[in-house]
Amino acid sequence: MTQIGSSPVRGGAYADVPTQTLTADGVTYAYRELGPKTGVPVVLLTHLAAVLDNWDPRVVDGLAAQHRLIAFDNRGVGASTGRTPDTIEAMATDAVTFVRALGLQRVDLFGFSMGGMIAQVIAQREPDLVRKVILAGTGPAGGEGIEKVTRLSHLDTVRGLITFQDPKQFLFFTRTAGGRRAGKEFLARLKERTHDRDKAISPRAYLTQLKAIHRWGLQAPADLSAIHQPVLVANGDNDRMVPTVNSVDLARRLPDSDLVIYPDAGHGGIFQYHEQFVAKALQFLAE
Repeated sequence: MTQIGSSPVRGGAYADVPTQTLTADGVTYAYRELGPKTGVPVVLLTHLAAVLDNWDPRVVDGLAAQHRLIAFDNRGVGASTGRTPDTIEAMATDAVTFVRALGLQRVDLFGFSMGGMIAQVIAQREPDLVRKVILAGTGPAGGEGIEKVTRLSHLDTVRGLITFQDPKQFLFFTRTAGGRRAGKEFLARLKERTHDRDKAISPRAYLTQLKAIHRWGLQAPADLSAIHQPVLVANGDNDRMVPTVNSVDLARRLPDSDLVIYPDAGHGGIFQYHEQFVAKALQFLAE
């Protein structure tokens, strides 16, 4: 059974669009959408611990200038109900349920970090649903260093508490002058939405997501040659969370891929270089 809580509202900036709800298979998903009504929609799949307010408004607004964008909270995260899955594969199933509940027959996927892992599963399972894929700051199953995300996340969370900083300053950005500046600017942009903000992820959901990522890192490598959709792979040149070598590996193993690596950038390279990334992504989606 599918029930949409309110009619779609599009247009305006991401900081201002309303949060909507949609119920499918007993789960109520919170989501936001903006951009033109025509064309293939771009579905955003987000990172560990993220809710709707964690998408960089410069990236979302930039892409929404030409495409309908849809961001949603995963099951059990933010304002979405249900229990958080402990595998990437189950998260992919939820994402497909949400997409089909919207009545969409064809979508592009933009997955960042954990969302990129989810996007890989969807692209393999649902080839007729997915037209193109953007994978940023992510890696394949069994990828190098992915099983260390839990330890790194815990350490940088403590580091953030000690220094009174957001852990993403350490997890997403380099410690160079440029990286520090980019991190502060990114975190400031995340605060631009001042009303109807999302609920933060619960500690239980966060730990469950970490378990899912850890399992992904220990899995046997998947046959990525089965992903025939065009894929844009992007990352910074110094990603500590999902080492950059994984982006190179993805691009090498995917049959139809384009790779872009941003200098002096970490896991959040697409946010540090948001202008260049948006231009590249728009070109890729238009080709």
